[in-house]
Amino acid sequence: MTDEHGVIDRLHHTDSWRLFRILAEFVDGFEVLSQIEVPLVSVFGSARFGPGHPAYALGERLGRTLVEAGYGVVTGGGPGVMEAVNKGAYEAGGVSVGLNIELPHEQRPNPYQTHSLQFRYFFVRKVMFVRYAVGFVVLPGGFGTLDELTEVLVLLQTGKVHPFPLFAMDRAYWEGLERWIHDTLAAQQAIGEHDAELLKLVDDPEEVVAALARERGEV
Repeated sequence: MTDEHGVIDRLHHTDSWRLFRILAEFVDGFEVLSQIEVPLVSVFGSARFGPGHPAYALGERLGRTLVEAGYGVVTGGGPGVMEAVNKGAYEAGGVSVGLNIELPHEQRPNPYQTHSLQFRYFFVRKVMFVRYAVGFVVLPGGFGTLDELTEVLVLLQTGKVHPFPLFAMDRAYWEGLERWIHDTLAAQQAIGEHDAELLKLVDDPEEVVAALARERGEV
């Protein structure tokens, strides 16, 4: 019993110090991102789809197109699709933010970042993705991408963030999810009819730029 109490005491002690690390990550993120003067678009996608994969080429096009339209990009800062988006934005001379996370595998910062932040805690990183974004784009990805997508959907559904467009790029990849949202979730009233329309499927970066311009009253 004493050993159990000792473990609990040590956990409580480390939790107190952990609060300072969490606060420091919030402060660093707010200070860097709040100083960026161009509107930012957060982009999610797989770390596993490298050069030669269609999603990588699409990510490069998206990053470049957004920068040419006056936006900056925010990604998870890692390899794969994240690298592609950062690369497209970086080579176009624009703002290319990487919100890097410490992971035991897969994640390594890509070299195409004009602003690089390092996070230990996923929840702090998620706040940074949302806080300064005027739009979200989800490219093909796995569980991490789905986690980020559903997190944003919940925030939009519950009104916890200002309304902004959410795009899933590559209709062929995402249409099964969209169909399930409409035919199962909405049909059984697990979500409202309006909720089913929060996710917009697109194929081209130009569609994203045009929709963002409409949302921002620029056309």
